[in-house]
Amino acid sequence: MYGVTYADADAEYNDADAVIFGVPYDHTASFKAGAREAPTAVRRASYNFEEFHFEHGLDQNQPVVCDYGNCDDFILPEDMIEEVKFAVGPCIREGKFPIVIGGEHSATIPVIQSFDSKKIALMTIDAHLDSRDEYMGTPNSHACVTRRAADHIGIENCCAVGVRAIGREELERDDVIPHVTAFEVFDHGIEWAVKKALDGFKADKVYLSIDIDGIDPAYAPGTGTPEPFGLTPYDVKKAINLVGDRLAGFDVMEICPPADPSGITSVLGARLINEALAVLGKNLRQ
Repeated sequence: MYGVTYADADAEYNDADAVIFGVPYDHTASFKAGAREAPTAVRRASYNFEEFHFEHGLDQNQPVVCDYGNCDDFILPEDMIEEVKFAVGPCIREGKFPIVIGGEHSATIPVIQSFDSKKIALMTIDAHLDSRDEYMGTPNSHACVTRRAADHIGIENCCAVGVRAIGREELERDDVIPHVTAFEVFDHGIEWAVKKALDGFKADKVYLSIDIDGIDPAYAPGTGTPEPFGLTPYDVKKAINLVGDRLAGFDVMEICPPADPSGITSVLGARLINEALAVLGKNLRQ
């Protein structure tokens, strides 16, 4: 099954602690399209790694993971949203740990909407605040992710970390989405940034969404909207571990394989998924 399913994610759905879903969707892309190719590319890249996470003392099969495959690709974002809810919603309601491989960041909207609105917070790592009411004619654009999340879980349960590109209209409104800039991370450290985000949440559990453009394009050039002065991959690895036992789900979005023929961005995306799985494995072992 090489290149079809995620490495070692060969459990049956009913036996799985975590379930992987691909969302090959990029129809609201505003600069470089191609993120629809990421689920396949990230799955292939997942075969690059050792099966043993030595720093965590865990094998790759801890936790037990099922690769559920891809959601169908639709043109309209509203259709994509219904499809993702249909696929991922049961996983969340049954208490399994969802991992979503995008696709563009708009695919995070239906995942968050599938959680109980009183029990989940959203932390994004992203170059952009993504808090517009609508963009290019749709309220479900990849530029509207945190705004749609705030509609469901409340603005107090949203925070974007690593931001360094914000539209004037996003800052001049009364309900600015909480955020920590990349420049604050550079000055104060990722530990300070994650603590600030977590301390602000009212909900205990956290869904962590990684827009790969949150990482500097020197490390992750394969993205649709690259933005200089980003976080390092190690910042993001540490952030996943700092969320720790509050982690309730995870995604990696906006990897654009056509923009990175080397494939290193897909490799990084797979490694971040492995890190989230390791954190889940440690939480289950406690």
